[in-house]
Amino acid sequence: MSPYADAMGFSRAVRSNGHVFVAGCAAIGPDGKNVGIGDAATQARRCFEVIEGALKEAGSSLEEVVLTRIFLVDAVDADAVAQIHGEVFRNTRPVTSAVVVAALLHPEWLIEVEAHAVIGAGVD
Repeated sequence: MSPYADAMGFSRAVRSNGHVFVAGCAAIGPDGKNVGIGDAATQARRCFEVIEGALKEAGSSLEEVVLTRIFLVDAVDADAVAQIHGEVFRNTRPVTSAVVVAALLHPEWLIEVEAHAVIGAGVD
């Protein structure tokens, strides 16, 4: 669970009518500390680990992800993050948006990722 979930009143993931919506995930470790400070690729890996855990808890998986949204604070990190996204979703190939934003909630975060999965979805 995100350390911000209670204060902000949100869920990491919500399952509704066969869909699983995963809230924006940052590189926060199980200990609540930021992971990969200064390293967008490491932060991306951690974001996808958090997403994978949320999906499993909701009865889904990375293989059922149909959409991701990537928020970056610096466009220079796009290639490194794209490589990690490609490793995670090479076979699934969800639709994806990547946008550069002025800042994220914590100044050490370089990336935040949202995901949307559909139960029973697969590569056609």
